[in-house]
Amino acid sequence: MSDAPVYLDYAASAPLRPEVRDAMLPFLEARPGNPSSTHAFGRQARAALEDARARLAAVIGASPAEVVFTHAGTEADNLAVLGRARAMGRSPVVCSAVEHKAVLGAAHAAEREGCPLDVLPVDGTGSLRTETLRAAFAGWPAVVSVMWVNNEVGVVQPVRAVAEECAEAGVTFHSDAVQALGKVAIRVDEVPADLLSFSAHKLGGPKGIGALYVRRGTKLAPLLHGGGQQRGLRPGTEDVAGAAGFAAAAELAEAERVSAMRRLAALRDRLEAGLLRGVPGLVVNGAGADRIATILNVSAPGADAGALLAALDLEGIAVSSGSACSSGAVEPSHVLTAMGIPAELAGPSVRFSLGWGSTEADVDRALAVFPPVVERLRGMAG
Repeated sequence: MSDAPVYLDYAASAPLRPEVRDAMLPFLEARPGNPSSTHAFGRQARAALEDARARLAAVIGASPAEVVFTHAGTEADNLAVLGRARAMGRSPVVCSAVEHKAVLGAAHAAEREGCPLDVLPVDGTGSLRTETLRAAFAGWPAVVSVMWVNNEVGVVQPVRAVAEECAEAGVTFHSDAVQALGKVAIRVDEVPADLLSFSAHKLGGPKGIGALYVRRGTKLAPLLHGGGQQRGLRPGTEDVAGAAGFAAAAELAEAERVSAMRRLAALRDRLEAGLLRGVPGLVVNGAGADRIATILNVSAPGADAGALLAALDLEGIAVSSGSACSSGAVEPSHVLTAMGIPAELAGPSVRFSLGWGSTEADVDRALAVFPPVVERLRGMAG
């Protein structure tokens, strides 16, 4: 068995796909124009930008005018939640307890500006308790935000049901779909979401570019001010190369989605079964819920979390303890805490995440390394 490093952290960032690199290269080298310039180079850049916008829109069944490019998924979440709250005055903001820190941070920022915040609980599997929604509608919230796929445990939330409840109540609905794009079917002509956040680098696109779907007629206050690009919703010179790469990555992921998720589900199940056999007392977080094929979150009680990640890294296994945006934190994951998982389990948790380049050999290497590492750390702790 090869001891080459194994990358199992696709939920943090997927490697750039070669096809995406090829789509970006012309705009990094031979086509330098600013899309706001009126000369030939600028017109060429503008045409490429609008082509990328139309292609990304087509993947989700939207109109090109409903796609706003952002710096990343975090900015898209902030524009959706904080931008909507500011557009609606001091109306409440509603979100689930297991949202990404980008949504929770934006919601708390809105709260500091005078918007009441209502955080909806989840059950022990990490699934939203939908019966809490209607009570939240009573205050006429500016926005309800429920993520499509949880980035730490991979639980798929009942987004269609939530979106339909919100539409029936006349409430704006946002979903952080960063971990969902290219992995579940997303069609805004079928699911009545008003705002959806995306990020390119989770599916083999470039880092540093995201997008926000804004259903026609949904009012947002811009977070940035200056130029009038993108109808003033997101001023600033657009990243043409990033947009071209994002569109290419989204098209590839969507074209392969059904077969890729079938293959990755088999790998995930193989990894899960092997870890359960090899590690006594192992807990699969989110078990029993509808989970995405690409994420497996486990707790190994008795093994220090920091030491576990460090030991795996030394063995050439790249995984994380949850969101890469907060993996330096020493506190237990807010997602696992919201699920009611005690600190002794939430602390020693590890997220394995798979993607387009994952192989059986990667899984086998993880299965060969993880159990003895846990056993050694438990022995040191005992």
